[in-house]
Amino acid sequence: MSGTTRVTGATGAEALLRVLRAMGVERIFASPGSDWAPLWEALARPYRPDEVPAYTSVRHEMTAVAMASGYARATGKLPAVVLHTTVGALHATMGLRAALHERIPMVVLAGESIAFGEAPDVPDPGRQWLRLLADVGGPARLVAPCVKWSAAATTSRLLPHAVQRAAQLAVAAPGGPTFLSVPVEFLMAPMTAEPPAAALPRAPSADPATLDELARALCEARNPVIVTEQAGRSVAAVARLVALAETLGAPVVEAWQPTYVNFPRAHPLYGGVAATEMEALLAEADLVFLVEAVAPWHPPSALPAPGTRVVALGEAPLGPQLPAWGFRADLVATGDAERSLAMLLERVQAVVASGSRAAIAQRWRERHDARRAAVRAEARAAGGRSPIETRWVVHELGELLTADAIVVDETITHRLDVVRILDRLGPGAFFEASYGGLGVGLGTALGVKAAAPGRTVVATIGDGALHYNPVPASFGAAQEHALPILVVLFDNAGYLSQKSDVAKEFPDGWAVRTGRFAGTAIAPRPDYPALARAYGGRGETVAAPGEVRAALARGLAAVARGQLALVHVVLAPVDPAAGG
Repeated sequence: MSGTTRVTGATGAEALLRVLRAMGVERIFASPGSDWAPLWEALARPYRPDEVPAYTSVRHEMTAVAMASGYARATGKLPAVVLHTTVGALHATMGLRAALHERIPMVVLAGESIAFGEAPDVPDPGRQWLRLLADVGGPARLVAPCVKWSAAATTSRLLPHAVQRAAQLAVAAPGGPTFLSVPVEFLMAPMTAEPPAAALPRAPSADPATLDELARALCEARNPVIVTEQAGRSVAAVARLVALAETLGAPVVEAWQPTYVNFPRAHPLYGGVAATEMEALLAEADLVFLVEAVAPWHPPSALPAPGTRVVALGEAPLGPQLPAWGFRADLVATGDAERSLAMLLERVQAVVASGSRAAIAQRWRERHDARRAAVRAEARAAGGRSPIETRWVVHELGELLTADAIVVDETITHRLDVVRILDRLGPGAFFEASYGGLGVGLGTALGVKAAAPGRTVVATIGDGALHYNPVPASFGAAQEHALPILVVLFDNAGYLSQKSDVAKEFPDGWAVRTGRFAGTAIAPRPDYPALARAYGGRGETVAAPGEVRAALARGLAAVARGQLALVHVVLAPVDPAAGG
């Protein structure tokens, strides 16, 4: 993508729109304030098709950032986000921090004033600036720790170039959000110069010599095991990983919090989720290959055995945003996963004959089939018990989902059941939304729906996570922009992870002995379905196992008709004494 556009004579706001589109931005997700009046005026004028991005206004900064993240993850395209100055930018920082750690590129823009009404050649932006909206260093200083690059436009003449630079740096490896503060005075100023041509960079492939060494290590290993968390960022990378695993006869394990479908979960070489399967698998391995793995096991010193080699490949395999890493790495290859895996596959296939490791693969197939059958049997058995269990809900959901469905998950204690049981979801059909903080699941699902309007999108969420989400803004966006999603709400009336931590750390403590777990209950129970109905959606509560499938089917039917739907599933309460 090469950004070339003419802006001379346009206002700064018009130039900003044209430059964003020239840099590949097709959508803006916005939760702006009055500092963006020049942008709204610019959007009111007619443009040629594809001259400026589509503008999607939502009602909360977190929703805007989450929608941009979901859209970027589902499409691979660069979005932009427009926020209110200072206070709006601060509201967005949790979502921006998550995007930084997840390496999700986006250009984030916030307004500010630099003249405070004292410039005679531009309109006065208002008395609120010095009193309420201005901070030393501006919003760029406040947001800086949560993005990969943060700056303020310094002159109106360089505004287009600053926007180009923000786009380039967002895409440059490792990807992530960039932040540009744009003075409202510059948005009103006429442009007097053209920006230079600007190309978006491509992430580099790993060094060929390092790939040669990595290929030798993989080919020589008798029992290699592959561990991944984020290979599924690219559907094509997953295809390369599948071919590599099949050539080597190597099982692929997803670490504790898989962010995507990183390997087909119904594939015979899929080894499961690391929370339970990792230790047993790595005990037999003589080489562990980390592919886009953030923190493959815990603690870092726990695994693998001293004689086992560890090799790593990824765009940023050493976790530059983490204060510590600590995992042993005998060889590290840095590069774009899709192209690097393709190059690595060529090298391995030149040495390992096709089908030569079929016996090893068959051994893993038998383990996989047994594990998958056990998971399904447990899920089906849960349907005969009351109250409703998570695994039964997920089983019933999986039976109803069509092949084109996409699931966005924002759960904590329910996550393993979601990942294990929804094993028919393919690459590009699952996104985890609880990376580092709760509150973005609904927005992420809406962004995915905006990217794939013809596909069914389901958000699985816990009641605790729902309370962190800006629900009115998210449901309002679903209604306003015709983005129907199904929300499956797991309601255990509390914070199970919080209660579990207390019991784990203090097994003989006062909380366990008295049954008093402070702050773990969400009571009395809200009328959750009413939230969906308030925004033109369909909502219902289900409390009996035998009613789950029919309720989910009604929710999916509502989504197919263009309605938001919420199915509120009542589980056993975290704190029965608190009431519901």
